[in-house]
Amino acid sequence: MEEDFLLLNPGPVPVTDEVSAAMDEPMVSHRSAAFEAVYERAQDGLDYIFEESTPDGSSTATAGGGTSLLLNGTATMGMEAAVANLAGEGDNVVALVNGKFGRRFARIAERYADVTRVEVPWGESIPLADVRAVVTEETDLVTMVHNETSTGLLNPVEGVGEVAADNDARFVVDGVTSIGGDEFRLDEWNVDVAVTDSQKALAAPPGISAMYVTEEVKGDLDGESAPFYEDLEWHLRKADAHQTPFTSAVPLFRAMAVAVEDIVEETMPTRIARHRRQAAAFRAGFTSMGLDLFAEVKGETELSNTVTAVSLPEAVSGDDADAFFDGVDARNVSISGGQGHLGGTIFRVSNMGGLPDDAILRGVRTVGEAMAEAGVDVDVDAGIAAAESELDATETASADD
Repeated sequence: MEEDFLLLNPGPVPVTDEVSAAMDEPMVSHRSAAFEAVYERAQDGLDYIFEESTPDGSSTATAGGGTSLLLNGTATMGMEAAVANLAGEGDNVVALVNGKFGRRFARIAERYADVTRVEVPWGESIPLADVRAVVTEETDLVTMVHNETSTGLLNPVEGVGEVAADNDARFVVDGVTSIGGDEFRLDEWNVDVAVTDSQKALAAPPGISAMYVTEEVKGDLDGESAPFYEDLEWHLRKADAHQTPFTSAVPLFRAMAVAVEDIVEETMPTRIARHRRQAAAFRAGFTSMGLDLFAEVKGETELSNTVTAVSLPEAVSGDDADAFFDGVDARNVSISGGQGHLGGTIFRVSNMGGLPDDAILRGVRTVGEAMAEAGVDVDVDAGIAAAESELDATETASADD
């Protein structure tokens, strides 16, 4: 009997039936009181997620607080909006790059300002010493990706935020695959603007995104310098009335409202612990069967708790990778390969959203079986046993805390 389809890609991630059903409700005007109520629900949930994503549930809001915005576009829109409203011709931006999305942030910034990259090969850790050497009092803005989805690394936002603050530079963070699934601290990490996406750890359908703009940075925004659609001053004014400046994607906003309310109900401490437990199980499962993780962790950098990147063995790398991926597809599971030059080099799986532990174990088993079928010498049983042990051990430890 064929098992149900399992989506383990690092976005979009599975959504609940309730989230899907929210999109089927009768259409209303985006200028109606009914829609404003939807926006307010979503905004309230996002406020909680942005401000209280800590293992103990403590608040990380800055002294002045801030505003959660919903955007009619994916997180790339939010990344561009943040840069375009805070930097322009003649300004100096430092962009940190150790993967595809760090590179995207740098490429966005290069359209608006003078950019200096702090860059290392994809999958390697960015030394904080390199950041300190480049960020100066002449730096206007620093951009970085918290959880680099392309490589499975959790970058040191806290350390970089300290460097930015010491030099009075504004700090914008892509938290697309961390916010809603892992720890994120606005105040302690000196984050001025944080960006996330609907279809990642928030577990909503793709198409819209969210950002948090701290009160302290609002005076530096220049909406006139940004693309018309991304004028954050305009977005902030409309958000006060629980609206967007332009026609809203009503069904997607409804889905987002339900998704973030589910997170509020679960609580961020519980959600963070679950994501960390499941990521540890993926890592233990894959390494115990004989595979190698891709990313190299040094200094304050850590492995991601929402995306796991694994090196493809020589037998199924390059042009031979199809044999492995076809085996995964045949088992009705969807995972991702490498992006850019990492195609045919790695595979990636996600535990973002609301996956049950059984899905993690099935993912480990599927990868192992597909590897073995493609001719790779792996110990599938050892991988499953290690993943099960990690899930049981960390769940017990969490219960004891």
